[in-house]
Amino acid sequence: MSTFYSISIIYAISILFFCTTSFAFETSLSSSHSLKDGTTLVSEDETFRLGFFSLGSSKNRYLGIWYNKIPIQTVVWVANRCNPIKESSGLLRINSIFGSLELLYGNNSVVWSTNSTKQARKPIMQLLDSGNLVLKDGEINLWESFDHPCDTFLPGMKIGWNLKTGHQWSLTAWKNVNDPCPGDLNYGFDIKNNACPEIYILKGTQKYYRSGSWNGLRFSGVPEIQDNPVYDFIYVYNNSEVSFSYTMKTMQLSSMIVLKQTTASRQRLAWVNNKWNVYSTSPENDCDKYNHCGANGNCSMVNNKPICQCLDGFKPKSQEAMNWSEGCVRNDNLNCSNANNHRFEKFGSLKLPETTNSWVNTSMSLIECREKCLRNCSCMAYSNSDIRSQGSGCILWFGSNLFDIRYLSSNGEDLYIRYPAAEIIHKRRNGLIEKIVAIVASVGVVFGMIVAYCIYKRNFLRGARRTHDSDMKMIQDVESYERGESTTHSRHVKRLRELKFLTFDKENFDSVDTIICDENNIVSPKEMVFPLRKTELVGALCKDEQQ
Repeated sequence: MSTFYSISIIYAISILFFCTTSFAFETSLSSSHSLKDGTTLVSEDETFRLGFFSLGSSKNRYLGIWYNKIPIQTVVWVANRCNPIKESSGLLRINSIFGSLELLYGNNSVVWSTNSTKQARKPIMQLLDSGNLVLKDGEINLWESFDHPCDTFLPGMKIGWNLKTGHQWSLTAWKNVNDPCPGDLNYGFDIKNNACPEIYILKGTQKYYRSGSWNGLRFSGVPEIQDNPVYDFIYVYNNSEVSFSYTMKTMQLSSMIVLKQTTASRQRLAWVNNKWNVYSTSPENDCDKYNHCGANGNCSMVNNKPICQCLDGFKPKSQEAMNWSEGCVRNDNLNCSNANNHRFEKFGSLKLPETTNSWVNTSMSLIECREKCLRNCSCMAYSNSDIRSQGSGCILWFGSNLFDIRYLSSNGEDLYIRYPAAEIIHKRRNGLIEKIVAIVASVGVVFGMIVAYCIYKRNFLRGARRTHDSDMKMIQDVESYERGESTTHSRHVKRLRELKFLTFDKENFDSVDTIICDENNIVSPKEMVFPLRKTELVGALCKDEQQ
């Protein structure tokens, strides 16, 4: 009897262990089951895991999703961000009556729910390979975590707006690494009627960073976005939605975009060499920060420092103490009674201005865009909305100010700014004068160099002639010595020593004769300054000794 009970107990424990193990690696959950603290769901490819976790040394429990195979805890989504459970009694279940997910604890108090009101027949919760947690009824999605991102932007997720429902997809940073409750940093699209959508980072309600408008290839203020073997970028702008997303070309790489409160930045990360590496950051520098040089100012990075300048035809608004937050104003106001005589100047390599007060048409040509802007005196500038091929589409900027312009060393765009015709004529005349002055100055420099060379050449020839005469005199002295004529020996010795033919310390010419007559002791000169070979010199100076 005891043996029977023992076998039964062992069998029951085995079944329980099997069920627990199987449940721990399930990818979906039906309404008849619940997810308790200590158990998890894993995506089919085992990339992501859903369960309860704590942060740092805290005992607070959160329900969330994290990377399953990465050894560093990397949480990408949290359900109860600001309502942690104080104990390990958390439980996630499906409420089939309301077609929603509910997170309970203790005496079944609701900590978090999806607030869905759709009744479901056979709802199932599933963790997808993308990291998206979905609640669906058959083929209908009742709710999904990708519609409610936290601080992490995963491949396949969207940032933008559903224009039919008014739902926004945006990121909100954690307060800090141990508190997933939203901080004051937000990353998402700002959309206005007929304006070109742009992505902003907001600090509270203040604009901190602007991506620029989408130009068919990239956002105008994000020049590093380009074709690459790792990512595909997707931009949607139609009557149903405005959104930006990306997908991975290779599944061998884990990558994500994270909004960080601690650094006040958006970072693109990739898991390489067993660590998260930062591959891009926004804002990247001071010029990348929103409107650093004020209205009608242009920001350029020089030696890692921001340099502010007014656009051509504009001057600082504050003339006393330069405060770039006040920006710049026109040198001459536009006269709208003579608007048809206005002209447009082209500025290249720019991050296009903020599009809050803009109008966009994706089918117009650049010529049509210019004509439409010219007919409206309040239109300050225009540009193509799409730079692919030869360019297409039209963006018009209205008002008296252009905000958040910066110079880009690569992948910048062209902007056409409105000016009075007289100012352009004056500017071109000044430009012509500057070119003439530059040409005259260049010719003057070249002429001066030629004159300097001629003077140098003349002096060089004179010096060479004097040197030649001196050397010929020395040769004559040597020949006189060869003939036995009386000469001043010390003068020859001194000259030969200067020419490096002799190396000795004595002034006694007899000793010199001995040294010279030994041809092997003669040191070769650094430079031959008179036409005598070594053997001729030896013969000339040693003749008397041989006799």
